[in-house]
Amino acid sequence: MSSVPRISQVFAPRDRAYFELFEEAGRNVLRAAGLLEDLLSDFPDERGLAQEIRDCEHEGDRITHEVLDRLNHTFVTPIDREDILALASALDDIADYVEEVADYLGLYKIEAPMDQAIRLAQVLHQAARQIAEAMPQLRGFHDISAHTVEIHRLENEGDRITREAIASLFDGGIDPMVVIRWKDLFERLEDAIDATEHVANILAGIVIKNS
Repeated sequence: MSSVPRISQVFAPRDRAYFELFEEAGRNVLRAAGLLEDLLSDFPDERGLAQEIRDCEHEGDRITHEVLDRLNHTFVTPIDREDILALASALDDIADYVEEVADYLGLYKIEAPMDQAIRLAQVLHQAARQIAEAMPQLRGFHDISAHTVEIHRLENEGDRITREAIASLFDGGIDPMVVIRWKDLFERLEDAIDATEHVANILAGIVIKNS
């Protein structure tokens, strides 16, 4: 019997490197979302949480750059190159949006968060957890539909909360500047949740193509 290794064995180290990076990015996104929920829930007693969120954003950039650098030096990849790029970028987007929310809280001198913002942060945290739990399944292209379906449900919930939140800004004669600031914050939170759905769609497509 031939002892020539199979192609999958030859490229296994490279496969693991990409999957490990994606799993690392998933954990980073989960940590950032958890910190944001804590920041909004305990605001303004933030205990340096805003800086920790910025650290997560920088970590997301580092992971993305490592993925891109590996792509530039790797001929054979475990999944399509465009899928690797799309997934790395989508995961990085989540961390970017989370960091924007944390920054806006300081820049806009928010004194106390609205209840809807806390609820959106909770939804985002739950969606990020689904991403982090789904990411290891990518190694064997296992069924991740339970995770993607839940993320879609959470995205719909986030949309509903955002609509209610923005509508509430125009009830009761709130200062127009306050309306503008909170509308920005709600939209960034919604963008972050939408980004989790984008990740879910990319993951689902990768699994379908490779199963």
